[in-house]
Amino acid sequence: MEKPSQDIIFIVDDSKTNLEYLLTFLTDAGFSVFAFQSGEELIEKVTDMTPNIILLDVIMSGIDGFETCHILKQSAATKDIPVIFMTGLSEPVDKVKGLSLGAVDYITKPIQYEEVLARINVHLSLQKEIIERTQAQQSLQKLTAELEHRVEERTAALSESLKKLSNAKLQLIQSEKMSSLGELVAGVAHEINNPLNFITGNITILEEYFQEITEHLKLYEEKFTDPGEEIRENAEDIELSYMIQDLPTMISSIKLGLERIREISLSLRNFSRSDSANKVSLNIHECIDSTLMILQHRIKASPQRPAIEVIKKYGDLPLVDCYPGPINQVFMNIFANAIDAFDEEITQSYSDENANQPKTQQITVTTYDIPDYGIGIKIADNGLGIAEDLIDKIFEPFVTSKSRGKGTGLGLSISRSIIVETHGGTLECDSKVNQGTEFTIKLPQ
Repeated sequence: MEKPSQDIIFIVDDSKTNLEYLLTFLTDAGFSVFAFQSGEELIEKVTDMTPNIILLDVIMSGIDGFETCHILKQSAATKDIPVIFMTGLSEPVDKVKGLSLGAVDYITKPIQYEEVLARINVHLSLQKEIIERTQAQQSLQKLTAELEHRVEERTAALSESLKKLSNAKLQLIQSEKMSSLGELVAGVAHEINNPLNFITGNITILEEYFQEITEHLKLYEEKFTDPGEEIRENAEDIELSYMIQDLPTMISSIKLGLERIREISLSLRNFSRSDSANKVSLNIHECIDSTLMILQHRIKASPQRPAIEVIKKYGDLPLVDCYPGPINQVFMNIFANAIDAFDEEITQSYSDENANQPKTQQITVTTYDIPDYGIGIKIADNGLGIAEDLIDKIFEPFVTSKSRGKGTGLGLSISRSIIVETHGGTLECDSKVNQGTEFTIKLPQ
C-alpha cells in the first residue's frame, strides 16, 4: 500500500532556538518541516512550494508577521493556506489584529509541544475537510454542468413544438376564460336589467304621484288659509316647503343614476355578446365605447394619478362583419396595456426624486374608412413606450414590456391571432421610448 505523503509545515521565526526546537519535534511527529528566519524568505519560497500550514512569528526583523500574513492573503495562490501566529503578545487587540488579517489561530510563547501539536492537527483536519468538500462541490458542479448541457441538447429539439403547444393551450384557456367571463357578464347585465326596469318604471310613477300630491297641497293651502297652529308647527318641523322644493331634484338625480346604470348594463351586454360563433355586422364605435365603459374604473382619477384623458376621433365607418367577443377582447387588451403603462409611469415618477411633473396621460382613438378594403383603428397613448429590443417581437408569446411579475405576455399574441388569423386583418405596433405607443388595426369588410 502506498504511504500517504507527509503534511508540509513552514516555520518562520528569527530566533534560531525556536526554529530548532520546532523543527525537531515536528519532524519527529511525522511532518515535512521547512524553517525560515524572515518573512521575505517565506514569501520567496511559498511561490515554489505550497505548505499545508504556516507557523508565523509576529515580531521579526524586516517585515513582521502581520505584514507577512497580509501579503500572503493578498495572493490568490496563498490566501487559503492556514496561518497560525506565534507570539508572546498577550493584548487582545494584537490577537484581533492577527485574526482580522486572516490568521486562523494563535500559539502563545513560550511554546508548549502539546499545544502546538494539538492546534496543528486541528487546523490540518479542518483544511483537509474543506479541501474534500471543495473537491466534492467542484465534482458536483462539473457533473451538474454536464447534465444541464445534455438536458439543453435534448430540450432544444422539443422546445419549438412545446412552445407552440403551450401557446395553443394558453390561447384556448384564455378564450375559454373570456367565454366564461362573457356568460357571467351577460348574466349580471340581465339580472341588473330586471330591477332596473322595475325601479325606472316606479320612479316615473312616483314623479307623477309627487306632482299630484304637490298640486293637492297647494289647493289645500288656497282653500284653507288657516289650517291651525298644530298643522303649521308640523309643517315647520318636517320642513315641508324644503321637501317640496328638493324632492324634484332628488328624483331627477335618481333618474340620472338609473340612466348611468342602464348605459353600463348595455355596455356589458355589448361587450359579452354570445353570438361569436358567427360573424355579425358590427358598429366598431359601439365595441370601443363598451370596452372603455367597462374600463372606466381604471380610467378615472385615483389617489395615485389624475384621470386618463380619452380622446375619440371617430370617422364615418361602415358596419364590419366580425366576431364580437374576440374583437372586444382585442380592444380590452390594448386599452388595458396602455393603462398599465400609465400606472407604471406614475410609479417610476414617485420613485425618482428628480422626475418632472407627470404629464397629462392620454389615450387617443382614431377610426377611419379605408376605401375598397374596410376600416382602420388607431389606438395611441403617450406613455412609457416599448424598448427597441422588444418592439420587433412584442406580438410573440410570453414577451412583455411590463415589470417582472406583471402580465403573461399573451395578450398581444392572442390579439394578433384574432385580427390576422380569425378576421384576415392586420395589427401593427409603433412605439418610441418615453413618447408612447400606437397600435393600428385594419379590418376588411
